[in-house]
Amino acid sequence: MSADGSATSPGATPGERRGHARRRQILDLAAQIAEDEGWDAVTTRRLAAGIDYSQPVIYQHFSGRGDVIRAVTLEGFVELGRLVRRRTSSGDGQAAPVAAACSAYLDFARNRPRLYAAMFSEPTSLVFADEETPTELREAFNALSEAINQQVPDRDPVPAAELLWACCHGLATLEASQRIPAEHLAGHLDSIVAMITRPV
Repeated sequence: MSADGSATSPGATPGERRGHARRRQILDLAAQIAEDEGWDAVTTRRLAAGIDYSQPVIYQHFSGRGDVIRAVTLEGFVELGRLVRRRTSSGDGQAAPVAAACSAYLDFARNRPRLYAAMFSEPTSLVFADEETPTELREAFNALSEAINQQVPDRDPVPAAELLWACCHGLATLEASQRIPAEHLAGHLDSIVAMITRPV
């Protein structure tokens, strides 16, 4: 199932499968255009041309450009959550869970800068820290809290995850804007991990 819940069921008709594939094509193209050229380049006209359909086809799947960006953004949270969980549950012994979560977060921000900006910096209709917060956002946050719970089970994981998120976001933002020397990142990461995992 995709982040927007548009999975194709086993009993889907050929038309439904084509519709799902076309929606997937639109979202993938939007994400690629954004990373290559920025979100301003993501327009319904550009998307229609890119998938070789007329603009009305885009509106069969999305209410408009903003709806496309929202769907791509939600999928970004799914991707981030999966990356954090994969790194923290790999069992390869390379890093403790909190360090692995931090590393995964920073790698995501580095590798998907425009998507990351849409998720955390650009104006959005998505609701954070509220009863109406979408499941995709909750699951990404839960991936961080689970990493903390693995390593420091005696600590309340929710406020600790909020602090971890704030620290990682700050570090990712400063790195992206070249406000801190790259050679300082490892030390800052160690300090964040030490702060999150110290006894309370």
